[in-house]
Amino acid sequence: MEAVRHVYEVRPRQDRRGFDLISDVLPFGRAWYDTPDNAIGYAMHSSRSHDAVIRVYDPAGNVMETHEHKSDLRKF
Repeated sequence: MEAVRHVYEVRPRQDRRGFDLISDVLPFGRAWYDTPDNAIGYAMHSSRSHDAVIRVYDPAGNVMETHEHKSDLRKF
């Protein structure tokens, strides 16, 4: 059985007023945060039961950081 992996993107907003957290697993597709750290924290918290990859982008669209989060669920 293959594990489900959530993918998140943290991108600076075009209006320069914070960052968007973007993912297909979010209820509305994206959420606004004031700092990238807060967006990363939310993504890690909301994917506690799934593996996750969180990519942080700079304004030019280049990946600056990648975070991999493993599920907190233990297999018996």
